Amino acid sequence: MPDHDKMSNSDGSGHPLRWGAPGTAGATIAAGLVFENVSHDYDGVASVRDLSLSIAPGEILCLLGHSGCGKTTLMRIAAGVERQRRGRVLINGRNIADDTTFLPPEKRGVGLMFQDYALFPHMSILSNVMFGLTGMPKKEARAAALSALGRVGLADYAADYPHALSGGEQQRVALARALVPRPGILLMDEPFSGLDKRLRDNVRDETLAVIRETRATCIIVTHDPEEAMRMGDRIALMRRGRLLQHGTAADLYKEPVDLFAARFFSELNQLEGLVTGAGVETPVGVLDAAGLAPGQPVDVCVRPQGVIVNTAGLCGVPGRVRSKRFVGEVDLLSIAIDGLDTPLQARVRAGSPWERGMDVAVTTDPKDVLVFPRHEAQF
Repeated sequence: MPDHDKMSNSDGSGHPLRWGAPGTAGATIAAGLVFENVSHDYDGVASVRDLSLSIAPGEILCLLGHSGCGKTTLMRIAAGVERQRRGRVLINGRNIADDTTFLPPEKRGVGLMFQDYALFPHMSILSNVMFGLTGMPKKEARAAALSALGRVGLADYAADYPHALSGGEQQRVALARALVPRPGILLMDEPFSGLDKRLRDNVRDETLAVIRETRATCIIVTHDPEEAMRMGDRIALMRRGRLLQHGTAADLYKEPVDLFAARFFSELNQLEGLVTGAGVETPVGVLDAAGLAPGQPVDVCVRPQGVIVNTAGLCGVPGRVRSKRFVGEVDLLSIAIDGLDTPLQARVRAGSPWERGMDVAVTTDPKDVLVFPRHEAQF
């Protein structure tokens, strides 16, 4: 049996083996997808709650959230694998599912790629990819399947079986199978979660390139915020079955709607503060009040990279370095500040002069400071 991991993941010198030639993936006609006030439950336990969301033709949307927030349920509703309890689903403005209408999955023009890839173990790789091409003459289906395998770099393994492939190769076969019918909408459920970090970045980037070539509308379910930011034109952040925030990666990172959303995209130092006429009074100084009324208790969040460390006696509040950890490109500092029960965490350039026990002065970078009314920050 050939060593597929070495053959497909590197050329023997540690360099990833290239996928097929760019520009060879077959293009499709992208479709728009709309959810209108969609709700669903399982035996009375709500999974999706009155959710409305619109995905434009050709857009790549990442559905982001913790396990159990309703991401996969929403994707299954779009595919027709689940029928929602309430609300409507539309493709290109056509109602495909509501209280009285339900278009079956095979008529929706939707491709579905499962988290476990769902390859048939008793069928060859070529047969797996051809599986959804039942309406096409066998010769044409074979040619289309070989072309799709070629684009993901696996045409030479068409006669092999899934058990002979690595996880990364199985992911590529599943992608080829989902795309070969040229669906207007492609749905992908945690497609990279089974890959180790060494492979994930390369496979993810190549997969994104193939999706862009096909021009299909794509929904990618993920719990990884970095993955969502790298892949999505827009991100839909879900919490407990509801759509919490929808926008670009920059929108969600720079202007999160609440503390939950802010924590999803970065580590935070969380401080209590009170709005006064001068701003927000905190143990690290008076910060911008973000338009909040005086007297309002707030939660102030400072990203670790927004903690600026200066020589003691210079501008800032006094602190003392409790610990320093080198983690490659940065040093992680833990800094004790009077008035704070928990040390402040800071990320500074590696090779910084600060050492454990040193007295320092601390200020903050306004672009890395977020302020939320206290009652909105509870979750």
